Amino acid sequence: QVQLVESGGGLVQAGGSLRLSCAASGRTSSSYTMGWFRQAPGREREFVAAASWSGVRTYDAIYADSVKGRFTISRDLAKDTMYLQMNSLKPEDTAEYYCAAARTYYTGISLPRNSGGYDYWGQGTQVTVSS
Repeated sequence: QVQLVESGGGLVQAGGSLRLSCAASGRTSSSYTMGWFRQAPGREREFVAAASWSGVRTYDAIYADSVKGRFTISRDLAKDTMYLQMNSLKPEDTAEYYCAAARTYYTGISLPRNSGGYDYWGQGTQVTVSS
């Protein structure tokens, strides 16, 4: 089992930045596929970003079109923590953000953009962007 705990959410003005963290514990691995999703009130959970890591190398980071160029996914292997750096935030980025991890190590085009591709989830952290 893997436990995931998000942190770093908060209230920020449009154009600002936030960095979300996702700390992993339990039966973690140096090779992992992990991702970020978000869910706004009244809307379905949507994909934000995902990547696979093997040791210190990042492979195949992918992003939703709505965040490409503004958000960056990364991981600190030593801390077993994944990050989502969010810049140029917009009011439409307001949502509960969830991190997720997959038991399967995906590469290339197989990297999942759907929530069903992930097996472990955090409890979420709220991001609110004011206009």
